[in-house]
Amino acid sequence: MELDPATDLKIERILDVPREKVWACWTQPQHIPHFFIPKPHRITACEIDLKAGGRFNTTFEVDGRLIENKGVYLEVTDGEKLVFTDTFTEGWKPAENPFMTGMILLEDAGAGRTKYTAIARHRNAETRQQHEDMGFYIGWNIAIDQLVAYAKTL
Repeated sequence: MELDPATDLKIERILDVPREKVWACWTQPQHIPHFFIPKPHRITACEIDLKAGGRFNTTFEVDGRLIENKGVYLEVTDGEKLVFTDTFTEGWKPAENPFMTGMILLEDAGAGRTKYTAIARHRNAETRQQHEDMGFYIGWNIAIDQLVAYAKTL
């Protein structure tokens, strides 16, 4: 897949956790609150219908304010790939103010480790820059560290 540096952001890391555990964390709603956003912010609700067109809804609590994030999965390849977006909600209803499409790509890295690639695709360069300025690299890396710590407890 070719990425466009004007609209796409990417993080690639090797995680010291087996791919099956990383996949479980990303695909089972009881796990999402443990890693999905940097602490002290938190997820207060999560709904997952793990199929193309199925819902991926989360509610964030950030500085005491609740933020509803409704979206759908565009692609689900078991154990390997999740593509989700807030461009649509369940039933392919267009969102009023979409922000991004996310991709999580997982590969075995040997010795019980996972090659983890996270991509955030944006509709234009301004939105991409806004996401980077919001702390994309710092925030997403914190969430990945939280994912690893939590997955090791499973």
